[in-house]
Amino acid sequence: MGVLFTIESLTAGYENKVVLKDISMTVDENDFIGIIGPNGGGKTTLLKVILGLIKPFSGRIDYSPGNLRLNQIGYMPQVAQGDTLFPVTVEDVVLSGMMLDKSAVGRMGPVEKKRAAGVMDELGLRPLADQALNELSGGQLQRVYLARAVTGSPRLLLLDEPATFVDNSFEADFYDKLRVLNNRMAIMMVSHDVGTISAWVKSFACVNGTLFYHPHSKITDEDLRMYGCPIQLVTHGDVPHVVLHKHE
Repeated sequence: MGVLFTIESLTAGYENKVVLKDISMTVDENDFIGIIGPNGGGKTTLLKVILGLIKPFSGRIDYSPGNLRLNQIGYMPQVAQGDTLFPVTVEDVVLSGMMLDKSAVGRMGPVEKKRAAGVMDELGLRPLADQALNELSGGQLQRVYLARAVTGSPRLLLLDEPATFVDNSFEADFYDKLRVLNNRMAIMMVSHDVGTISAWVKSFACVNGTLFYHPHSKITDEDLRMYGCPIQLVTHGDVPHVVLHKHE
């Protein structure tokens, strides 16, 4: 497995506010990294820097090890309920994922539609191709936006809280789809549900102003405290429960 890109001593934020300070990490081809941390810790900012939407104050992202280009990065942002109000069909949304491919802009012909159809087949969306977004369930909607993110055949997929509206009946299926996609692309996924995603990811990046990389999928409450990630760890078992700190 080769290196896809590296982040080197990077500091970034908005105007004069530093959100991420002096972070470094290496992302390999076919990595599946869970990005965790508290609200406001810089998880979404990290994705935006990787996408080239935010210019670092210092440091850099080096895409050259894997010859990665920005148009080879798929992005699934946080989905708001209001997004479903646009009068577009599932196929329209999936096709829009090819807009970063300059050769496809303004030319959505048979080749592009065939590629979109293949992605919809893979994600179980073909029967919904002509339906409007406001007719879909939460799980179906998330798969539509996932299809849009991957229809351009990216080498890196960035997901920002992808399971926000996914109910329990769709959750395992959604992550199963990500595991299949991970066979042909690296994935970096922001999530607060550490207990659930630990069964799917290969490693964790704990982001809270700084970044600590945890090279395994199993992470403990002690690890989170050590990395400075004050988030709640939910343990799944026969009876789901939450592990809380002892009272002093």
